[in-house]
Amino acid sequence: MPEGDMVWAAGRRLREALDGRVLTRSEFRVPRHATSDLRGRRVLTTESRGKHLLTRVEGGLTVHTHLRMEGRWRVEPAGRRTPPGDVVRLVLANSEWQAVGVRLGEVDLLRTEDEERLVGHLGPDPLGRDWDAEEAVRRLRAFPGTIGEALLDQRNLAGLGTIYRAEVLFLRGVNPWRPTGEIADLPGLVALAHRLLTANRDRPGIITTGDRRPGQENWVYGRAGRACRRCGTPVRRADLGPGPYDRVVYWCPRCQPEP
Repeated sequence: MPEGDMVWAAGRRLREALDGRVLTRSEFRVPRHATSDLRGRRVLTTESRGKHLLTRVEGGLTVHTHLRMEGRWRVEPAGRRTPPGDVVRLVLANSEWQAVGVRLGEVDLLRTEDEERLVGHLGPDPLGRDWDAEEAVRRLRAFPGTIGEALLDQRNLAGLGTIYRAEVLFLRGVNPWRPTGEIADLPGLVALAHRLLTANRDRPGIITTGDRRPGQENWVYGRAGRACRRCGTPVRRADLGPGPYDRVVYWCPRCQPEP
């Protein structure tokens, strides 16, 4: 699933192509909204909230999309042929540009005043205009499980996924199975997450090492069995555990000792 910085970048592309322009094409290719038509309405803006995108249009309506695992937005000149088959879920276009939502995991049309019903549960977004580091720390501190679980729970910190979780914990020397309540410097961990997402939002790919060469971008993510870049110990990979946070985790057993 794309991380928050990639979703933010998708939102920026949508803003550049659609903001302030009147829609001349509106195709919802999902059963729930198949008859909806936004043609003639001006797009106000697109905002990212964690891994969600909110495209607001005149008349108090919002198009909500979520990329999930395979979704993406293609922004291209208006009139270009869209991909064949049933992969396209949504098309929004004006006289200059078209935004094509491919394999989107979620597509909703709702009143703008009801947005909080979909995204109100999210924690602070490191890339949001209303970023609140203290609130993020408070939510993490109150989380009853491990830090590996806490960082993937979007109610604590919106936008982090498995890549940033692995990289942030490695750089802070924190084991993924360590209870969140035992971590003294949660503010430092949150500040690092904010810094990494901000550094990567304006360029493709996720770089945490500062090295953009293929295979050198990350410290531990995707490097199971390979030598830790700091100590040489083989990087490990495992499932975090049962429940909603059982996604793969990478860590160095020496740099991130067990609690």
